[in-house]
Amino acid sequence: MSALDLGKLLGSGKEAEAFECGEHVVKLYRAGTPKSSAFREAANLAAAERQGLAAPAVMEVRQFDGRWGIVMGRAQGRPFAEAMRDPAGAAAHLAAMAELHAGMHSRAGSGLAGLKQRLSANIAATPLLSEPRKRQLLDGLSAMPAGDRFCHGDFHPWNVLGEPRAAMVVDWLDACSGPPEADVCRSYVLMRHPAPDLAAAYVDVYAAHAGIDREAIVAWLPFVAAARLAEGVPQEVEALLHAVEAGPRQAGLPRDGRRIGKPGPA
Repeated sequence: MSALDLGKLLGSGKEAEAFECGEHVVKLYRAGTPKSSAFREAANLAAAERQGLAAPAVMEVRQFDGRWGIVMGRAQGRPFAEAMRDPAGAAAHLAAMAELHAGMHSRAGSGLAGLKQRLSANIAATPLLSEPRKRQLLDGLSAMPAGDRFCHGDFHPWNVLGEPRAAMVVDWLDACSGPPEADVCRSYVLMRHPAPDLAAAYVDVYAAHAGIDREAIVAWLPFVAAARLAEGVPQEVEALLHAVEAGPRQAGLPRDGRRIGKPGPA
């Protein structure tokens, strides 16, 4: 099948595009993306399906005009981020996000890549930090808990589609095994640039829902921010460097994110 046989474009991101394919969807990776990425995400989707998580069912991995793609079930509805542009609906969607996320974290992440290992690799790879600073961060990261929970790795309101009580989570390429607090901190970092108040509010809502100390989430901020520097996000570099150097208490995470901003894509 060629890319010309696919239906309309449903969405586009930095790494891939999503197209209609009959009653299914094809997530088509950008040209040059390695074959391993498609198979890794397909395996992560299969793992999520086995755990009964709200993820599209994976059908097959194949090439379309030289680009690798995954054929999967279609998630219905619009992204939560669009619904949350109306402040009146933001609270319900934040609560639904926290419920989905915490439910995911209640499952074991057996067989998935390690979250701490991924953070370590990205910290080591970024050219934006000095080698001594990287070593300090890697030493600090080694002392953080490893965790063994099912983590999404890219959980934000553009990747949650549908209604609050019938939502589905997409984009599972970065699914991993690790501590829930680190996964929530990753969500905060992804959401902070387009919607800082929403990002801070999500930390509060998740912590309350899961019954954990928000400071356990904030403690991961220097490591998650440092790893994000390796992802080619120039518009975020200044804030990320501040988060790395200032530490969790001074890095700009408000004590209580009560004001809700308008989210944009992470």
